[in-house]
Amino acid sequence: MIEIILDTETTGLTPSTDKIIEIACIELDNHTPTGKKFHTFINPEMKITEGAYQTHGITSEFLNDKPKFKEVAKEFLDFIKDSKLVIHNADFDLAFLNKELKDADLGVLGKERVVDTLFIARDKFPGLQNSLDALCKRFKIDNSRREKHSALLDCDLLTKVYIDLLDKKEPTFDLSIKDTNTSNNDLIDLKNRKGIIVEISEEEVKEHKSFLKKNIPKSFILS
Repeated sequence: MIEIILDTETTGLTPSTDKIIEIACIELDNHTPTGKKFHTFINPEMKITEGAYQTHGITSEFLNDKPKFKEVAKEFLDFIKDSKLVIHNADFDLAFLNKELKDADLGVLGKERVVDTLFIARDKFPGLQNSLDALCKRFKIDNSRREKHSALLDCDLLTKVYIDLLDKKEPTFDLSIKDTNTSNNDLIDLKNRKGIIVEISEEEVKEHKSFLKKNIPKSFILS
């Protein structure tokens, strides 16, 4: 199953008047990163609010020579295709993306294809802080590079958080011991089994003592 971890940065907090300035995506296949990524900065052709700048540190000057949304929209849509989109606080990013897509006459992204990790976290940890930083701390994920918000870095962190939220960090193996000689494949009852004792010969004892004297003479007193 292909899923896309997605994050954006914007000029401000209002989708109707602000715009996207950065999009990042990381592809997962059965909850494992494939190495495929989509990342771009975007020239919003407008000023960045002071509050947004304090959050992500991206300046208007830096974005002046970057492509406009319409110029990267098709590449973005080709990357995500019809995959599930995994987003933290999805309503925010989805509102901005759909406004930009509508303005470019490219339709909208439906909520039914979105997995919101904020909702998963709230269900799993009710009453606790469930920001991306808080979840990184809870799962012992190193977020020391996150001095400012960054769509690509946040996607990387969210990938690790998402896997932990789903308890998919370690593969699950069936370690049950089964008796393959029984027709119904019932579990063997080991409670009353006697310990298995393997007898060794005098020659094997002598060889073992010889090995100990030769290799670790100060660690053992041999009779």
